[in-house]
Amino acid sequence: MRVIELNHPYSQDQVPTDQVVLALGFFDGVHRGHQAVIHQAKQIAVQKKLPLAVMTFDIHPAIVYRNADRATFRYLSTIDRKQTLMADLGVDLLYIVHFNEAFAKLDPQTFVDQYLVALHAETVVAGFDYTYGKKSVANMTTLTDYAQGRFNIVTVAEHDYHGAKIGSTLIRDYLDAGRITEANELLGYVYQTTGEVVHGEARGRELGFPTANIESQQPERLPGIGIYAVRLFVQGQWYLGMASIGRNVTFHRNNPVTVEINLLDFNADIYGESVKVDWHQYLRGEVKFNSAKELVAQLHQDEANTRAYFAQLAGQQ
Repeated sequence: MRVIELNHPYSQDQVPTDQVVLALGFFDGVHRGHQAVIHQAKQIAVQKKLPLAVMTFDIHPAIVYRNADRATFRYLSTIDRKQTLMADLGVDLLYIVHFNEAFAKLDPQTFVDQYLVALHAETVVAGFDYTYGKKSVANMTTLTDYAQGRFNIVTVAEHDYHGAKIGSTLIRDYLDAGRITEANELLGYVYQTTGEVVHGEARGRELGFPTANIESQQPERLPGIGIYAVRLFVQGQWYLGMASIGRNVTFHRNNPVTVEINLLDFNADIYGESVKVDWHQYLRGEVKFNSAKELVAQLHQDEANTRAYFAQLAGQQ
């Protein structure tokens, strides 16, 4: 997959001259609703023997249009993760448009002229709720007027889960509530974050459950506070583990939220290593125990539950 970053105003020399089928969206999470858009675009591209291109943005439009705080906004998929997911879906060309102030001020007709027509879109595919400016003015219904017959338009209908629209907002709500099973169902894959292993208090080692303390280097959204069954990728291999997202309330008051992962059947120094974490299953909430002994007893139960979960998962595959 080829990746092209466009800074407005971009140079036409950056754009391949071939016609493309162009899928539009921010695609945060590249969830099942987004996948439906990309699959539809891929089918058309194959039928017409054209490359499949996707256009997305480097920051969420809400940061520009709704004044969301860029410093605290957390994504379901960073640009790097989005590229991986897009490549897996068979995208040939990914345009990443830098959402700067000048780009945000484009009127709908200019946007269509410079970012759909000028990217040589033969067919444009997007979800029913895609907008490109003011929702009441620039939506998939009005796109026909702006297209002026220069490209075909395919609108993909809403995809639902138990009566609710599959969307990034619902997935964020599920993650915040620790409902990782539902979040993964809507994503269509196991939610993943990244980070670096940093030094912690080493309390887990004292308790017999040494942990890798993971510090996020990216603006990724973590699941809500709780204990989870996870897999961690480090040094080229995946390992099973149980993760704690919480404030370590048994030993602290008002502690910042940390991510600590006890890896099963693992004993190696991985400080400073970059890792990936796949969030599989919510086990329980965070509990303030009366003693370290009570905590250790619960950790043994968490380990048993984690092993049982992954054993069951392996049996289903």
